[in-house]
Amino acid sequence: MILIGMLHHRKHPKSVIKAYAYAAVARLEGAELLFFSPKAVDFAEKVIYGYQYHDGEWKEVKSRFPDVIYNAGSPIKLKKQQVVIDGLRKIIPFTTNSIGNKQAVYYRLKVDGTFSDYLIPSHVILSLTSFMQYLLKYKKIVFKPVNGHKGQNIFFIEKNKDDYLLLINSQKHYLNETELINFIKARLSEEQYLVQPYIRSQTKNGNAYDFRLHTQKNGEGKWVITAIYPRIGPSGSIISNINSGGSTNYLEPFLKQEFGDKYFDIKQYLEQFALRLAHKMDELQKKYYNETIDELGIDVGLDESHKIWIYEVNWRPGCPPTFYLELDVVKNSIHYAMYLAKSRG
Repeated sequence: MILIGMLHHRKHPKSVIKAYAYAAVARLEGAELLFFSPKAVDFAEKVIYGYQYHDGEWKEVKSRFPDVIYNAGSPIKLKKQQVVIDGLRKIIPFTTNSIGNKQAVYYRLKVDGTFSDYLIPSHVILSLTSFMQYLLKYKKIVFKPVNGHKGQNIFFIEKNKDDYLLLINSQKHYLNETELINFIKARLSEEQYLVQPYIRSQTKNGNAYDFRLHTQKNGEGKWVITAIYPRIGPSGSIISNINSGGSTNYLEPFLKQEFGDKYFDIKQYLEQFALRLAHKMDELQKKYYNETIDELGIDVGLDESHKIWIYEVNWRPGCPPTFYLELDVVKNSIHYAMYLAKSRG
């Protein structure tokens, strides 16, 4: 029986909500799940002191090394045990590998060129002078952290004739040049930011929206679409992240409402784009790091000409927030883990 290791920074699976779902699906698919943290690994004895779900509860077990590892914990917290993780990687295939932050992905795609037409021009801000130059050039910009998370600290800035409009969440602030410079200086002192021209992706009602294209590898090691869904921002906001008060909707009703008879063409456009980009990201990961990836959350906008623009590519997209797709995500993850274990021989 294939043994799938679920590597997490937490010691006990009771504190990890999704652990039970992975254990249950693994069992249904004829595999076994072992939950463990890096400190539970004993290289000398080649055993792991982890947990398995039996008879309605998590039981501590002394186990052999798994055939494949689904690394599910926080990359930052797991990094503290990098020596252990590197040791495991040498002998056991991992399902998931980091593709890097926004800028790493942006530059990799830009150098490759295949998707360069879909990249929003993106500039890391190194000085106040460069910030003002880009604001003058684009007139309307998005100012956001290089290592942003959950749509936090994303600002819209527009140069007007006599002042500057700063949008924080959905609150409008009108600043003179000195006030704007002080705001930017304060932000740059905290972390690294980048600037992008503002892409207008709005519903008929004027709400900002984007699409999450959720792709995974299946039990044959092939990319499939798990879900595509729109995320609609609250009134007055320039971002649609659901952590910032946005909402989601079903794809087809949304496309019919916004695009009428063109909805099917837009749907196909999004599906084909998702799979093409997933294949390309996988190809580049192999080229640069000799690694594969198993799952991507691709965030894109559609401008007024119905052209796709890539906002962000996430390698740990999490579960779709609705539509009862949690088990679809888990099934694909388990099936792909089993595929890797079998491919290893």
